[in-house]
Amino acid sequence: MIYKKSEQGEKETTLSKLKQPLKQVQKVLVITLMLVGLGINVGFANEGENSGLLTVFHIYSEGKYIGILSDEAKLEKLKEQELQKAASEFENLPLTIGTDLSVVPERVFTAGTDDEIVLEKLHEMLTVEAEAVGITIDGKHEFYVSDMRAYDEVIRRLKLQSVHEMELSEFEARTVSSVPIPALKENETRIAKVVISGKVQAEIGKTAPEEVKSLEEALVLLNKGTLDEKKYVVQSGDVLGKIAVTYTMTTAKLLELNPSFTVESVLQLGDELNVTSVEPYVEVEVHYETMKKEMIKHKSITEEDSSLYKGEKKVIRQGSDGEKEVTELIRKQNGEVIGRSVSVEKVLVEAQDEVTVIGTKVMPSRGTGTFTWPADGGYVSSQRGVRWGRVHEGIDIAQPSSYTIKVADNGVVTDAGWHSTYGNRIVVTHNNGYETLYAHLSSIDVEVGQTVPQGTEIGIMGSTGRSTGTHLHFEVLKDGENINPLSVLR
Repeated sequence: MIYKKSEQGEKETTLSKLKQPLKQVQKVLVITLMLVGLGINVGFANEGENSGLLTVFHIYSEGKYIGILSDEAKLEKLKEQELQKAASEFENLPLTIGTDLSVVPERVFTAGTDDEIVLEKLHEMLTVEAEAVGITIDGKHEFYVSDMRAYDEVIRRLKLQSVHEMELSEFEARTVSSVPIPALKENETRIAKVVISGKVQAEIGKTAPEEVKSLEEALVLLNKGTLDEKKYVVQSGDVLGKIAVTYTMTTAKLLELNPSFTVESVLQLGDELNVTSVEPYVEVEVHYETMKKEMIKHKSITEEDSSLYKGEKKVIRQGSDGEKEVTELIRKQNGEVIGRSVSVEKVLVEAQDEVTVIGTKVMPSRGTGTFTWPADGGYVSSQRGVRWGRVHEGIDIAQPSSYTIKVADNGVVTDAGWHSTYGNRIVVTHNNGYETLYAHLSSIDVEVGQTVPQGTEIGIMGSTGRSTGTHLHFEVLKDGENINPLSVLR
């Protein structure tokens, strides 16, 4: 084979661009051919430039010599066949040949080629790649989808698992609009933010066509971290807890993966359980903002007033509830509320505290309104109510520790003496609308008109009058009407 001087320089330049050195034998052969060609070219410098020369094509892959082809078009045809074959299986994917090939043309007198062998080698080594979009999460590549449109759709479908499409569309429209976002209306709820737990990004790249995921597969991967679900077939002696431990998960997690089973379920031989440990690539958190009006409950404040008698009270300022606008941020994940906080609070109407004054002034002749037990212990042997065909207006107290009777509250004795029914009785007026009556006493130790502070000993328990045994008959009247003593005694 003979090279012209101009071709010899071109050959050297092309060879210098190869990525890896050829085998030693190949180097020697090429150099020898070049030197021989150089000498012949000099000898035939005056002959026609293209007289009797053929072009052959040396094929290299990553610096490794593959062989010689007589026609570069055969290589292109082989590539096209491989691409068409892949295209029939992987539709709508932009495909390219992934194998790195270098073609070096050479001018020779004799074309010593074996196209069939070289093309067979190339057929075995050619690979097809798809131009696709890689999805990375927190900087780590996870998988590929077909293109940016598919990437955007996967992210949208991921969000739509947590929000309604109308809500998401309204939110997206607000985020791109230059118009200021309107203030929330009362009882209005809207999306404030959609947060994906990891930093998800798209990267243009190439991969084997079979590695490109469909929209459905991509969504499953984002939700579960895997496309393969492991199944366990229940065997003799299996219980849920044992299976869960075997696959390093809790029983609750196992039941979450198998919603048709409960803790009470009896496992049957042959039952299949999903034991895939789900580890989502990302999770979606939706932040909602809502505004509502709330009542501000007024406080009730009590103050002491020494100008009022003890037991008296008076409202000196009426209370009124206020109103406020509360904007709350609600965080949801998988439809469940995981947190809430108040972001804005605006008072519309201030609450007015109610102020009540109570008297602290004590006068022995005036009751406090608080009644103490009139006997030294004992128990209620008969309640107030209908008894023996008529109303029993008080309570009976029997079996005290001692028979001493004490006045239940401050007051003045207005009656003390004999009564046909009550026997020895005492009536005390407390000068606050209340009166108390003490009956069936064996003796009376006070006189009419006497002031008796609370706890003063006024007589001895007995069984005088219409009585069947030693006891105290005790009545309380308010504004002239009998009431149940037990409602005011402490």
